[in-house]
Amino acid sequence: MFDDALRVLVVDDEKPARQRIRDVLADCASKLPLEVVGEAANGLEALRVIESSEVEVVLLDIRMPDMDGIELARHLTKQPNPPAVIFTTAYSDHALEAFGVHAVDYLTKPIRLGRLFNALSRASAMRPLPLDMLKAISDAPRTHLSVQERGKIHLVPVADIIYMKAELKYVALNTKDKSYLLEESLLSLESEFREDFVRIHRNTLVAKKYMLGFEKDAEEDGGWKVVLGGRAEKLPISRRQQHIIKQYSANWAG
Repeated sequence: MFDDALRVLVVDDEKPARQRIRDVLADCASKLPLEVVGEAANGLEALRVIESSEVEVVLLDIRMPDMDGIELARHLTKQPNPPAVIFTTAYSDHALEAFGVHAVDYLTKPIRLGRLFNALSRASAMRPLPLDMLKAISDAPRTHLSVQERGKIHLVPVADIIYMKAELKYVALNTKDKSYLLEESLLSLESEFREDFVRIHRNTLVAKKYMLGFEKDAEEDGGWKVVLGGRAEKLPISRRQQHIIKQYSANWAG
């Protein structure tokens, strides 16, 4: 293999689709030096490959279990030198127009030699899409949040987060056993995860499923706190948000 070969990762949840892409890549290799460094069946597997191997281009399916292509692309924006992303998709013409407007490289299935060759030829000029643009393409909430730890991306399952608390320019993601610092705004997180989290204070969002109840704050007249499952601390509720006490107490009673 050439030393300057383009290093490609193929990500698709269907094995026949991955094999089809590899076959077309083999045809491209006669004119464009490239190397397939691996395969993955979903975004989680792809991240593990990317962390352990040098990957320059990701051929990325969109609809996959566990973590889809859009979410993976959003996590890749956190990397200092992320690979270029070429989406592979079976979306409708209307959706493809959206990709074109936002200058996203995409290939429709079945993958054709000419389209793939042209896309790979432009790979050196490709950059990952900005996070807000990826959100515009898919408004589905992420299943994981990615944080930087020791130069690597660490994925925190949203289902494990008990509460999120703003701390200066970061948001602390608190799970049962650990706290992680995420460089995103609490407001944007509230908008994305409003179905699963509720604001109890200007700086705190709590996962609804981890709320066990409420109790009066002995240190503040008229104050209340949330009792959490999985964490010993009890979080104060601001006066502006005390309407949730009645709302959730009624839900639990029902």
